[in-house]
Order: sequence, then C-alpha cells, then structure tokens
Amino acid sequence: MEPAHPQPGPLPTGVPWSAFAAAEPDFADRVRARFGLHQHQVLATLRKDGSPRTSGLEVNFSEGQLWLGMMPGSLKARDLQRDPRFALQANPGSGAELADGDVRVAGRAIEVTDRTVLDSFRAAVNPPPGPFHLFRTDLTEVVRSGVDLEKEEMIITLWHPNHPLRETRRH
Repeated sequence: MEPAHPQPGPLPTGVPWSAFAAAEPDFADRVRARFGLHQHQVLATLRKDGSPRTSGLEVNFSEGQLWLGMMPGSLKARDLQRDPRFALQANPGSGAELADGDVRVAGRAIEVTDRTVLDSFRAAVNPPPGPFHLFRTDLTEVVRSGVDLEKEEMIITLWHPNHPLRETRRH
C-alpha cells in the first residue's frame, strides 16, 4: 500500500542567495532584476498527495537571502512545512518582459520562527500587519531561458551549487 503522502528522498544541498550571488554575481543580478519586474511571482509546491500546486506570491531579497512570505495557514505554507521543495518562476508578464528571458529558481524553503529574524524582516520589508509565515530559501538550481533572435537559438543558462555556470544553445 502506498503511503498517504510520499516522503522526499535525500534533498540536494542548497545554498542561500548570497552564496549564489557571490559565485555568479552577473547572473544573480540578471535573475534578481527579472524577479523585480513584477510584484507577484509563481510558486510551485507539493500537495499532500505529491501532486503540484502553483500559487502566486511576493518574494523579497534582503540580508543576502531570497525570502518567501505567506499568509498564516495558507495551503502553500502548509505544503512547504510538510515538504520543503519548491520551484519559483518570475512572473512571465505580458510578453514584452520575456525579451530578457524567463527565470526560475528551485530549492528548499526553511521556515523561520526566530522572533529576532522575523522582526528584522518586518523592519526591512514592511509586510502587511499581522502574523505571517516566512521561509528563507536554499537554492539548488537557477535557470534562465532566453532567445537569440538573430541566431534563431534558444539559450539556457543553468547554475547549481558547486558547479560552474553552464550555457546551452539550441536551434
């Protein structure tokens, strides 16, 4: 009999945003700028039964971290409390924004309950009043997909912790 909710196998080791930015500063700047084009992004989490759930949310970059903030008791927060794996895609926008490519990050979300960290986040970001869930992220993958129209090529730039940045071009 299958378990009610599949448990993840060993999770890859992730790193905070600051480690990614130190390893690949130009790529990190480009990824962060893409996330900055819109207030809301698209988060993918795993439901109890292992199927995917996508939700909108706001992300914040501060203190060398990529933060995910959520309303208390939200389904996406419950998903991450149960299974920390996530994927986050920058809002694709209306189309013109994709001229600089599409970016995605994946990793683990670790819930923050330390009052000092929560207060520091509140002071830096000024979220809506009231309680909230806060997750810091450990990145296991960062991807940018774009198109070189002159060469009619798709360009995929991929980064994983402890590996060099890799670019692949496809016709």
